[in-house]
Formats: sequence, structure tokens, C-alpha cells
Amino acid sequence: MATASVQPLVLAQTKTKAGAKAGKIDEKDLPANISAEKMSGRPDREVVLERDVEIIRGSTTINADNATYHVLEDEVEAAGNIRVRRFGDTYTGDELRLKLEAQEGFVLHPTYRLELNNAQGKADRIDFLGEDQATVTNGSYSTCEGPDPDWYLKSSKLDLDAAREEGVAHKTLVYFKGVPILAAPAMSFPLSDARKTGFLPPTIGSTNRGGLEITQPYYLNIAPNRDLTLYPKLYARRGLQLGADARYLGESYFGETRVETLFNDQLTKTNRYAVTSTHSQVLAPGLSYAWNINAASDDNYPSDFSRTITAASQRLLLRDMSLNYGSTYWNASARASNYQILQDPLAPIVRPYDRLPQISFHAGRQDVNGFDWDVDSELTRFAHPTLPRGDRLLANPRIAYPIIQPGYFISPKLSLHATKYALENRIDGTSSNLSRVLPTVSLDSGLVFERDAQFFGNSMTQTLEPRLFYVYTPYRDQSAFPNFDTAEADLSFAQLFSENRFVGNDRISDANQLTAAMITRYIEPSGAERMRFALGQRFYFTEQRVTLGGARNESRSDLLVSAYGQLAPTVSVEGNVQYSQTLHAMSRANYGVRWTPAPKSVLNLQYRRARVNTLEQIDVSGQWPIANRWYGVARLNYSLPDSKIAEGLLGLEYKADCWVFRMVGQRTPTATGQVTSAVFFQLELNGLTRLGSNPLNALRANIPGYQLVNQPGNP
Repeated sequence: MATASVQPLVLAQTKTKAGAKAGKIDEKDLPANISAEKMSGRPDREVVLERDVEIIRGSTTINADNATYHVLEDEVEAAGNIRVRRFGDTYTGDELRLKLEAQEGFVLHPTYRLELNNAQGKADRIDFLGEDQATVTNGSYSTCEGPDPDWYLKSSKLDLDAAREEGVAHKTLVYFKGVPILAAPAMSFPLSDARKTGFLPPTIGSTNRGGLEITQPYYLNIAPNRDLTLYPKLYARRGLQLGADARYLGESYFGETRVETLFNDQLTKTNRYAVTSTHSQVLAPGLSYAWNINAASDDNYPSDFSRTITAASQRLLLRDMSLNYGSTYWNASARASNYQILQDPLAPIVRPYDRLPQISFHAGRQDVNGFDWDVDSELTRFAHPTLPRGDRLLANPRIAYPIIQPGYFISPKLSLHATKYALENRIDGTSSNLSRVLPTVSLDSGLVFERDAQFFGNSMTQTLEPRLFYVYTPYRDQSAFPNFDTAEADLSFAQLFSENRFVGNDRISDANQLTAAMITRYIEPSGAERMRFALGQRFYFTEQRVTLGGARNESRSDLLVSAYGQLAPTVSVEGNVQYSQTLHAMSRANYGVRWTPAPKSVLNLQYRRARVNTLEQIDVSGQWPIANRWYGVARLNYSLPDSKIAEGLLGLEYKADCWVFRMVGQRTPTATGQVTSAVFFQLELNGLTRLGSNPLNALRANIPGYQLVNQPGNP
């Protein structure tokens, strides 16, 4: 067995210890400086040294009670209180024999400490095989400090290779608190953070969907820019799943492909599989292509085999390929995409239209005699197995004349949206042609006032930024037009300043409206924003007749209020409210506060509410020291209408000087009426390996501000 570490792919290897010495003067060209209380012998052949001996040559220093230096052989024999320092590493022992130029020799009954990763150990013998290689016989190894380390490994033979930054132990036992916890005929481990080939530590976990899960990954560091991870996983209830994850990175391309399959699932009696592949490549200057392909064997795959328990269940699996070309002032793309739908039986999903193909073009320039102009055009073939399909051609040119000064801006803009459809009715086979041309006129304007102010006793600059945005688009009956890709946009500050209430191009909203907003900020002398408050609303002067669900005769949109403040270096608050003045009720609201008084200490409190889907949740999460070296981690997402826990996480972390233990339980919804529960246990031996299942992704995803307890850092 072996262990390995996986790091991000790089194009060049990390500089090794051997490489760090490149360019230095060779040891053979340096003199040997010798000192002792008594010297005898022949200086041209042999020098006998007695009491308080010190021999220095280049990066090697030898101290001993007695020594003999053989000049012709360039070899030192020493005995009594041996202490050797070579290239930053330190060794002690009873006897020494070392050729200084070749760095070959041995030490008997040594202890050692390695500079590269601060590891230490003791042995019967250490043989030096050159500057970067050593063999430890019947020795121990640990990155823990002190004579009695919490964990260590013992092996009959331990090969240390500083050039490759790798250690290989043979006939190995790993001890934790004096108890053997892992045995292996062979085990490799990194002497640094560099990637290397070998077995990754096994992961053991449990979920309610598959029972006990045991994974034994094997990592192949094929090249500095390519690697492959094989990960067979045994499910107690389902059987053996085989998986592979390949990554690659080049000067002009990168990508990743992951495949996993389980033959004859013991619960479903079917073969199960999933594939995901992404790739992006530059073919020539300005020319590139990419793909994103995903597939699964059945609708229940994301619930039964979530790759990480924190991953949301994917029900729309995209298959997309694109070819793109870009120049200074224009770009074009050709794209083909469709979806595999993994249906949720209790919440059916409407299949989106496929784009087979979609050809897009964009061009534009800024400040052409004061004018900004751009144009978008697109030709798309929409296909669907059951709904009417057709082709859509659109062109959308825009021109603006922005006037921007230090205290104000005015930007008039004119745009034209022209669309043509060629439709095919799948029921009777008839076709029809529709077209639409709609102009839009808008005027965006704003002022910026500044004054000196105080914020909690600190000098700040306060701004006051009123903004008005007017849009006019004439009404055009669009009820006969298809809806291939359009939906009404959620209201937000960004959408308030958009000309169209819809996303997509099948509906162009009629508009005779004015958006008014006010923003104030407190800005520190460094430029950091300490506080922000914003208020905005859209006012309609005529009835909104273009809708997706009947006419709307509202005089105004919901009122949007947003606030953010860094009240103190450790406390921040944020709130967003969408209030309907027509219904006299909040449509949406979320409030949050975060407190980070110290590293590895964070508390988050959030409240979310949405009237449309009767969502009302309280979300509490945090990481906190609860006792000496003990940290608690937790997250609770509680649904008030259902009076139940929607999502939950609870765990403990213990940080010792050279190891960390984590125990985490998590509950996550994966489909309507379905939840996945999992338990994680992990023992991390610093500098060697992590044993057990990995909860770190779950902790980072569920606890904003979470920090690793065994790494230094500020909140």
C-alpha cells in the first residue's frame, strides 16, 4: 500500500531540493576546514583529530568527540557524540563514515531531522547514497515534535529521496497513540506538497442510500500537466463501483473527464453509470472550441450516487459543444446543446428546448466620436421531442452617447430588436412565419455627491448617488409568438436598470417606465467600502400588456432595499428586502450577520423568506473553539412553514500539534421527499496522509468563513 498527495496541475514542476542547489560551487572545489583540540598524523594522507572535533566542507558540518580524516579518499571516520548537518538536515549517532565529495557513507544508531518537512525519527542505521538520497534501516518516521510523537511509522527499510520529494517505507506499521492503526507491505508518502503517484488514503463513510462505503483511490502523476485518479468504491448495499478521473492542462488547452460505473446494482438489478467531460482549447489566435458533456444511466443516479454529499442533485444534464472566434471588435460562435432530463417523480421537470445549432455574432466599439455602439445577432434552430419547433433569427443593434463627468453621468441610448420566426407545428405539419421589430429608447442618468464623515469614530468619505433610468418601448402583440427560452426575470437592482423585464428573446416587454434609485456609501481612505445602503423602485406610466400570464396593471414595481455594513473588523451585516406596496407584504427578504472574532471562530445567522413559494428559513452555521484544542462545527437550516430541518450538519474537530481528527454528520435533500444522510470520520496525520472519509468539502460549502484548524490564517 502507498499514500499520495494530489495538488493542482501545473505546467512546470516545483523546484526540488536538488534544483535549489543548482548553480552552487561543487563540493570538490571547496576546502575542508578542520578544527580540534589535538591533531596528529600526516596532513597529506591522514589527520587524526581528538576532542571537540569539527569538520566543515560546503553544506556539510560534522561534529564528534574523535575523528580521522583520510585526505586521499576524502573520507571521515568519527565516533562519539556524532552530529552531522548536511544540506539543512541534521543527524546524530554513535559512529560515522562519510565521503565528503560523494556524500556516501553511514551513521550508526542515529536520530535525524529533515529540513524539507520538519520530519524526525531514529533507526539502527542510516546509509547516505548521495546528496539527496538516504536509506533508514529499522527506523521510525514522524512529523510530530518531541521524543514521544503521537503518531509515527516504523519500517524495516525507509528510502528518503529529497530530489523526488518522496519517502518509501517497507514492511510498515503506522502507530497512533501507541496503537498500530495501519499495516502495509509498502507505503510511499510525500516529503513536500508535490504531487506523486501512489495510493491515496482509503475513505470510509456511510449513507442511507448505499450503506457503508469504502473507496481506495490510486493516483497516477503521469506528467506535471496530466494525471489520472482511479477510485474503486464498494457499497455495502449495491456492489462495486469503478471510477476514473483524468485531468490535463496544456499551453492552449485544459480539461477533465470523469467516468464511473456500477455493474448489476444489487438494489435495482441494473447497470448504473455517469459520465462528465469538459474541455477547452485554443486552436489559433482568436479561435477556440469547448465541450461540456454529462450523462447518467437513470433518473435516480444523482440521489443514489452523489459524488460529494454537498453537491446539489443535478436534474438537467447539459451536453454542449461550441466553436468561437474573437477579434478586437467582434466575435462569433457556433453552438449545439441539449439536455438529458433526470426526472424528479414528485416534481416533474419540463424539458428545455435543444439548440441544434445556435450561431451568434457580436460586434461593438466604444468612444467613436463620443458614441458607443454594438450589435448582437443570433440564428437558432430550436428542437423538442413533443413541442412545436422552429428557427429564430434576431438582430439587436444599439447606440449610445454617454456623457461622464466626475460628479454626474448622462447616457441616452437607442436600440432596435428585430426578430423573425420560421415555425413548424409538429401536430399537423404546417409552418408559419412571424416577425417583429421593436425600437427602445432609454436615458440613464445619475449624480455623485461626496462629503467627509465619521463612521463609528473613523474618518470616512460618504457618497450620495441618486440615479434615474427611463425606458420607452412601444406595445406589440406577441401572444402568437412561441416561447423557446424566455422567462420573467427576478426583480433585483441589476434588473431595475434593464430595458427588458424578460430574460430570453421571445418576449420584448412594452415599457413606459422610470426607475429611481438612491445609494449611499461609507468609504475608507484605503478605498474599501465600509457601509452601503441602496433603495430602488420602478414606476410604470402605462399598463404592462406583454406578459407570460395575463395583463398586469401595476403602477410600480416592488420596492427594493439593500444594506451592507462592516460594523467592526469582526462583525458584518447584510440585508435585502423586496416589498410589494400593492399587497402591503414582503415578497422576498433575507438578512444575515457574520461574527469572526478570531481565526477558526465564525458564527453566521441568516433569515430567508419568499412569498411565491412560501419559503421561510432560518440558517445558522459556525465554527467555534469549545474546549482546549476542540472545535465545534454546525449548520442548521430550519424551514418554518414545515416546522422541520431542511438541511443539517454537526461535527467536532480536534487539533493536536501534528494531527487532526474530524467527525461530521450531514443531512441533505437530494430530491423531493428524499434526503441523504452521511457520516464522516477522518484522521489527518500532518505530512503523511488523511485516513477515513473527507468532510472538508461539506464544511466549506455549509459554513461560510470556515478555516482549516491545522493551518494558520486570519479570518
